[in-house]
Amino acid sequence: MVVDVEKIRSMAERVAVSEGLALVDVELKGGRTNQLLRIYIDKPSGISHADCQNVSEQMSALLDVEDPFPGPYTLEVSSPGLERKLAKASDYEYFTGRRARLVLREPLEDQRVLEGRLAGFDRGRVRLEVNEGKVCELELANIAKARLVL
Repeated sequence: MVVDVEKIRSMAERVAVSEGLALVDVELKGGRTNQLLRIYIDKPSGISHADCQNVSEQMSALLDVEDPFPGPYTLEVSSPGLERKLAKASDYEYFTGRRARLVLREPLEDQRVLEGRLAGFDRGRVRLEVNEGKVCELELANIAKARLVL
């Protein structure tokens, strides 16, 4: 049985929105017999333990009814943290002005890893200020991994 992560993501999105939260990401890790489902939530004022508990309780009930897992699983609900992963195009807009580290699929000027300040997002291109005043424009499709850095 293959776990439908998109279905779980949709369920988590509904729960998060009902609680006034934003769904940041859903990760499924582990093997077939002991899977780990991580749900990351956020809100402008920050996430509390109670927020995580509410989402966890609601998701547990939904997962019990839908039963998408062939065996046991562990559910974790948390904040994505200060050095959060940038997963969606909207993340690059939302975090404009913050420092980020990007790993590219294809190198730019012989560099696969770039670090700098996010300078915006437009038409599928991420703008990253790498040096004082020097801005690189990168295709979103060329970014393999990205996260905020302190």
